[in-house]
Amino acid sequence: MTTLVAAGLVFSTAGCESKQESGTVIGAVVGGLLGHSVGGSGGGKAFAIAVGAVAGAVVGSSIGKSLDEADRVKMQQSAQYALESGVSGETVTWHNPDSGNYGSVTPQPAYEPEPEQYCREYQQTITVGGKTETAYGTACRQPDGTWKITN
Repeated sequence: MTTLVAAGLVFSTAGCESKQESGTVIGAVVGGLLGHSVGGSGGGKAFAIAVGAVAGAVVGSSIGKSLDEADRVKMQQSAQYALESGVSGETVTWHNPDSGNYGSVTPQPAYEPEPEQYCREYQQTITVGGKTETAYGTACRQPDGTWKITN
C-alpha cells in the first residue's frame, strides 16, 4: 500500500504554523496509515490505527522540531525536482551542512489517472539527528507546475 508517511512534510505542511506542528500532523497520519496496514479487522484494525497515530505524532513532533527552515527549503526543492524532472527509480538527495540533516526522494514512473493530470508515486527519507524516517506517497502535478500530495 503506497501511502503518505512522515516525509510528506515536503508537500503538505504549508498550513501548519510550526515545524513541530507539521511533524506532529505528518507523524500522526503516518502512524495511522501504518496501523491500518498492520491491524487485523474490525476493532483490532481501529485500535492499531489509533495506536499508530499516537506513536507517529510523538515521533513526527520530535523530527519536525529538529528541521529548520533551510532543511525544509532544501527538502522541498529536491522533491519538486525529483517529481518534475527526476528519472524514475533514481534518487535525488539533499543535505544541509549547517544542521547535518539530510534526505532523499525517489520518484516512480509518471502516470495519467485523468486526461492532462500527471501523478507519480515516490519514496522519501528524512534523517534528523541520526534517526531516519521513510515515507511513501503519491503526488500529482498541479497546473502551476508544483506537485501536491494526493494520498
